[in-house]
Amino acid sequence: MPRPDPTAELQKALRQRILVLDGAMGTTIRTYGLAENDARGPRFADSKKDLLNNGDILSITRPDVIGDIHKRFYEAGSDICETNTFSATSIAQSEFFVDDPREHGGIKDPAFFQKIMDDPMLRELAWELNVESSRLCRKWADNVGSDTGIKRYVAGAIGPLTVSLSTSPDANDAGFRTVTFDQVKEDYTRQVRALIEGGCDILMVETIFDALNAKAALVAIQEVFDADGLKLPIIVSAAVGRGGETMISAQKVEAMWNAVAHVNPLAVGLNCSLGPDLMKPHLEELAKVSASHISCYPNAGLPNPLAPTGFDLEPLHMNAYMKEFALDGLLNLAGGCCGNTPEHVTAIAEGVKGIAPREVPVVEN
Repeated sequence: MPRPDPTAELQKALRQRILVLDGAMGTTIRTYGLAENDARGPRFADSKKDLLNNGDILSITRPDVIGDIHKRFYEAGSDICETNTFSATSIAQSEFFVDDPREHGGIKDPAFFQKIMDDPMLRELAWELNVESSRLCRKWADNVGSDTGIKRYVAGAIGPLTVSLSTSPDANDAGFRTVTFDQVKEDYTRQVRALIEGGCDILMVETIFDALNAKAALVAIQEVFDADGLKLPIIVSAAVGRGGETMISAQKVEAMWNAVAHVNPLAVGLNCSLGPDLMKPHLEELAKVSASHISCYPNAGLPNPLAPTGFDLEPLHMNAYMKEFALDGLLNLAGGCCGNTPEHVTAIAEGVKGIAPREVPVVEN
């Protein structure tokens, strides 16, 4: 059920110390050695498509694994963990349950996605994934918080989708879009309501590749708040390329801040995309312009298939980088994205411990 708005207590905590986020759900799932049957369970045993790469489905079929991951991240020092809902929308889940019309000479277009939006199974599945994932993370936030005496929070993860509102996939028709703004907003609206129903404290629009998709998510959040008479803090986090641009819409970090500032986010930041060394100059640019707190959870370096986690950097490296960021006054929230295990988060938490958080500038009207 909806919880009281924790914005004031989070702002107080952020003035006192750098809060720690969690690490990579997908990376950590892979360490459990799960097989296709684990992802399917009895409920999805007859699915036509493989589900092992559908990490969100594990909140239903293997809640013991997802719960254990949340528990480990909280015990590693995470103040905030994200729900296992990166792809828990009808649009994203359709990739695993609906035949791709392009394989039969068709196209993905708004008419196709309207059928996805109206599909009862996908609607119910998306709702269940978000509610159950939020409840599962809530359970371990409360358990570990009670055991340690340090309050823990749940961030409802709202991912970027598998479609783009900003670009056309058709080189011969620049105006074509596979999906409409209203369809994306409707899908995000259901996700937001389900995350809140499950008991999250924060809504996190994360790994933004496409600025217009993120805008649809933020509009959905605001409309839910207005319609349902509630409010929760929002965190907005973008994934950027080497030039500091969001990867599909090519929006630089200053433009990204200007585009989201109106929702008065608790924090705005960068995640995924790059290792901390390549991310730092873009984080510095964001820290100069943002009038909110700054979050940062980079990948553990660049992908490396020969590394145990699939990424280069080990816990000691993430400790050093995030400590450097903190000492440079760039951080209010710190964590890790792809390649970061609970051991990495332990190292990150130790690296930023005792270092003063970035001072949020006072904006004069």
